[in-house]
Amino acid sequence: MNAPPPNDLLPEFPADFVWGVATSAFQIEGAAREDGKGPSIWDEFCRKPGVIADHSTGDVACDHYHRLDADLDLIASLGVDAYRFSVSWPRVQPHGVGAWNEPGLAFYERLVDGLLARGIKPYLTLNHWDLPAALQASGGWGNRDTVYRFVDYATQVAARLGDRITAITTHNEPWVMACLGHETGEFAPGIKDRAVATQVSHHLLLSHGLALQALRAQGCTSRLGIVLNLAPVVAATQSAEDQAIARLKDGRLVRWYMDPLFKQAYPADILEFLGRDAPRMEAGDLRDIATPMDFLGVNYYSRRVASAAGHWDPHAHGKPVTDMGWEVYPQGLTELLLRLDHDYALPPMYITENGAAFKDQLLAGQVHDDLRRDYISRHIAAVADAMRQGVRMQGYMVWSLLDNFEWASGYAKRFGIVHVDYATQQRTLKDSALWYREFLRQQKAKQMPGLVSLERA
Repeated sequence: MNAPPPNDLLPEFPADFVWGVATSAFQIEGAAREDGKGPSIWDEFCRKPGVIADHSTGDVACDHYHRLDADLDLIASLGVDAYRFSVSWPRVQPHGVGAWNEPGLAFYERLVDGLLARGIKPYLTLNHWDLPAALQASGGWGNRDTVYRFVDYATQVAARLGDRITAITTHNEPWVMACLGHETGEFAPGIKDRAVATQVSHHLLLSHGLALQALRAQGCTSRLGIVLNLAPVVAATQSAEDQAIARLKDGRLVRWYMDPLFKQAYPADILEFLGRDAPRMEAGDLRDIATPMDFLGVNYYSRRVASAAGHWDPHAHGKPVTDMGWEVYPQGLTELLLRLDHDYALPPMYITENGAAFKDQLLAGQVHDDLRRDYISRHIAAVADAMRQGVRMQGYMVWSLLDNFEWASGYAKRFGIVHVDYATQQRTLKDSALWYREFLRQQKAKQMPGLVSLERA
């Protein structure tokens, strides 16, 4: 079938704006115990009873490790400029210390060289949550020593690949690793301790800053940054209780990470809230965390609504939702970008993840995912809206290229613009992928040097 035409109301973007798709190693690679790869905390977490909704694992996932060339051809067929992927730390260094695994490093060399051969820029993430299990046995991110192990890992990967990498992200979504992994226990490693979680968040930020320093000292020419999951947090009502809860949730989600990175301080109100659970720091930590970066990656899916009454259900309030139960709220992306631009002195930003899970059906070789196509187009328009108001944006990447292992949801939730039949590993471009390909073709055909101001519905 022909690709659906792009929304005529979408503006033209600058010719150097980067368009891409994104994945992560654990969610797609499979080959969990092949070619010398060590176990990660997610390999171990998946084997705990009841923690994954469908009782699945990442052992096979999308079998990307064995289907690399075909998947790279698939990416190239979309006409994207960039591919954001992550390196599996235990694949290249099985224990997180000591010997390096040559077959693992060689896999990522083939990936990077394959991207370059197809004219696609590699955007590499060093840590997308799959910490070597051996390091977790010694305290994981709660142990300050892991900070220095991460710096060693970063410099080794950069020494091997850095001459061909456009950009390197240190961590993806430290809030998720800290809070979901160590406070609520929903994600690996499954710890439920707020004091540990806040210490983990500090160590993640510190390892980011120290890794940037080490990479630059090594002569790495890749652009360096971090990726945060951020969202506007609004109060459900004008009540003082709801307003206070919104301020607290904003502090823990946004300001707890943005303030030390760009203001060299944790927010005072959140430190007071944490009390004895506040992180232990050493002299110079905050200075190191605030090491200047070349870009900030922002992952956005929805806004958050805070209520003293408990969980705020968007569906119950008549709001459109995704299959994750998240409100579809594209204007929140514009609001978030404007707020960040106003409150902080920022480097250029990328939207490094944006997308939605819906209940897709493969029928007669096609997936008509109109809701996802609409979601993506409206969020692209939201980025353009922020740019028209002066925010420096350099790129947008769809999450995700493929349906994949969606963490605690297993394979029950599909975020991909490409459908994956997990029994056969057959890939099928959904209508959203066909739309994205045609949208990018039209963008590149115009090659406009600046945004055209078009009104948005």
